[in-house]
Amino acid sequence: MTVPDTPPDLPEFMTWEEFEQLPDEVADQIELWEGRVVWVRRGSGEHQLFTVRMRNAIENSVRKSMADRPETCWRVNVETNVFLGATGKSDFLTPDFLVYRCLETPFQDVRAADTLLVGEVLSPSNTRSDMEAKKSRYAAAGISWYWEVTLAHTESAIATVRAYALETKHGVLPPGVRPLRPANYLIAGEWTASDEDGIRILFPFPIEIPWSELAY
Repeated sequence: MTVPDTPPDLPEFMTWEEFEQLPDEVADQIELWEGRVVWVRRGSGEHQLFTVRMRNAIENSVRKSMADRPETCWRVNVETNVFLGATGKSDFLTPDFLVYRCLETPFQDVRAADTLLVGEVLSPSNTRSDMEAKKSRYAAAGISWYWEVTLAHTESAIATVRAYALETKHGVLPPGVRPLRPANYLIAGEWTASDEDGIRILFPFPIEIPWSELAY
């Protein structure tokens, strides 16, 4: 799904209650950033395909981790709203895939505080500025891990997978210099199809994904 050529005439800002009144085909294409309406590009068939493959591959690792550590309980999902504040619903993002703690009741809202990992699948149509803005919002909300999956331009394949960890404190900057954002991600892993061992990282839980599980 892509942003329509002529989007409906919506206000610049909207409450969650107003958002709920929108038709599903419109609501599915926008996020609310502190109440501001932001159109989200939905990707091609390849985008949906590799989103699901990443979700399934990560879930395999989650299941193994939970078997080793039965005191933990995590869920893996796709395209689920993550509400960034502790209360309210007019500030949310919709990652392509995510891992969050098991919630107490069905149909409960997923909050940033519940969320361990979010991931975005980048199609060629995604702009770097849009993704950096979205990544900075995940970081500011305190989500510990951000994954970025870049699709190849000329074939149906994943080109690169990158894992970013949320830094716990700022690095040393020159005197008088202040960081632009309150939190930031640092790259902690990068993989391509040339990595024979596939994707391997120990955090936030042991993740092992043979590249063959992602190939098409």
